[in-house]
Amino acid sequence: MSSTRQLPAFILLACLGALASALTAQYGFGLRPCVLCLYQRVPYALAGLLAAIALLPAVPLRGRAVLAGLCACAFLINSGIAVFHVGVENHWWAGLAACSGGGPQAQTVADLKAMLAGPPPPRCDQIPWALFGISMAGYNVFASLALALFAGWAATRLKRAA
Repeated sequence: MSSTRQLPAFILLACLGALASALTAQYGFGLRPCVLCLYQRVPYALAGLLAAIALLPAVPLRGRAVLAGLCACAFLINSGIAVFHVGVENHWWAGLAACSGGGPQAQTVADLKAMLAGPPPPRCDQIPWALFGISMAGYNVFASLALALFAGWAATRLKRAA
């Protein structure tokens, strides 16, 4: 595999690894994601899709550079979401309405029964897991920033190679 294909491949693998980690935490260890946790998965999925497109043989080098740049933007947006989540966890600012139990309202008695039968949705301001005092959202800030830097570097390298 040429180096111009290795760069998007690394981005794709990093996205798959991040999503696999989140799903393992959720289904393997029972850490239910809050709304902000779910929002943080979207940029990884988007960047993974863009990186997969960049791996297609029909995509020219300039197109790969643009796609890597878009991946960098997705990672920067994700780091912003993660910073917001860390702020909510540390009570620096208020979260979204859905973060504090202000989610969907029951419209019928059947809806109310269904809501009461299940566990309450996780709150965004409670940290279910931390390592060395840093939550998963905190680690995501660093991971997203590192991936944004890498994807930006990859975009410039691919642009020079074009």
